[in-house]
Amino acid sequence: MVKIGFSSLVLTTDPFEWVWELEDRGFEVWEVVDEGRQRIDEIMDGIRKVSETTNLEITSHAPFSDLNIASVNYPIWSESIRQIKRCIDLVSDFVEIVTVHPGSLSPLGMQIPDKVREQVIAGLVEICDHAGEYGITVGLENMIDIEMLLGQTPEEILGIIENVGRDNLGITWDVGHSNTTGTIDRFLDVVEKIRHIHLHDNNGSRDEHLPLGSGTIDWKHVMEGLESYRGRMIIEARSLHDAVKSMEYLSRLI
Repeated sequence: MVKIGFSSLVLTTDPFEWVWELEDRGFEVWEVVDEGRQRIDEIMDGIRKVSETTNLEITSHAPFSDLNIASVNYPIWSESIRQIKRCIDLVSDFVEIVTVHPGSLSPLGMQIPDKVREQVIAGLVEICDHAGEYGITVGLENMIDIEMLLGQTPEEILGIIENVGRDNLGITWDVGHSNTTGTIDRFLDVVEKIRHIHLHDNNGSRDEHLPLGSGTIDWKHVMEGLESYRGRMIIEARSLHDAVKSMEYLSRLI
């Protein structure tokens, strides 16, 4: 059974201004992004209250701003891993899956791509082993079409997963991101590897995070390709109003 959730892209406002509305609007999951006003260590009491007083499931997106698990600068790499592991510690009572970004190429990293790959794999081994202690799955998210970003294609993501070699590592498929890289059908071909899904729309060139049906993604085709998927689909939106529009659009397809 698929469950639909909401994740706010606006990280500078208090999430508790809208989180109590989610169930009434039909959402079943809240994805907490460990950034800005949603920093988990600062809103833990609120997350616990949501968990205890509502039927909402909780998932988490690990921090990513100014972090890079592909960094060839060891202190930066080490701190990135530490913060992601700390996120896992904090949400371990609530979540089954945490989404992680695969990192990016620095100017030096572009010159030593093999070392970058080693850093990503080593970092994910450490993260997955830590998550495994709590029975948590790690979802490695595909990125948008920007040259410096790693993990833009299913082949690259799956290659990393294979080299990490941990059963609790799978794909967080960001459908909007894959529209910018022209890889939607290639992700649908590996649906059995997908553990978590992010939904938003765009016109194919920029990461616009539009409501579903407002861009160029063929959502009927996507949902048909996901017929066997059983998990959570998180609508990433700039407002709860936009997320509700997306859910209403989605409900006509599933």
